[in-house]
Amino acid sequence: AEKAGWGQPAPEGWTRGVAVHESFGSVVAQVAEVSLEGGRPRVHRVVAAVDCGTVVNPQIVAQQMEGGVIFGLTAALHGRIDIEGGVVRQKNFPDYPLLTLKDAPVVETHIVPSTRHPSGMGEPGVPPIAPAVGNALFALTGRRLRELPLSLSP
Repeated sequence: AEKAGWGQPAPEGWTRGVAVHESFGSVVAQVAEVSLEGGRPRVHRVVAAVDCGTVVNPQIVAQQMEGGVIFGLTAALHGRIDIEGGVVRQKNFPDYPLLTLKDAPVVETHIVPSTRHPSGMGEPGVPPIAPAVGNALFALTGRRLRELPLSLSP
């Protein structure tokens, strides 16, 4: 919370949402700073704190967190699968929008010092991003979004 500036005003038009997740022996908390651009969610910054036990390589932990955030945001903002006539319409990447570099947020990773055995870092960065963004959108709009992809359209 301290690293994300929780309790301090967010930039004008932005708000923050937080979520925490535990898996593979690791605990990850993420704060997402979100605004609306053209009625669509825009994630500007994600501050992550992770307790993954003893860290062997901090750069790998940060890279795994960055990748997890981007993968999770792709699902949270674009991850729609349509079935038409019993067939999945999105057959490959041209049919399934991914988060692009221009839409990617700044991701800050803060590692909690620990003496526990090393734990997993491949997946734990993915699950908390959608609820963190959803919580920010609730703070911004007063609407609870309970389906992915997160959309404010009726």
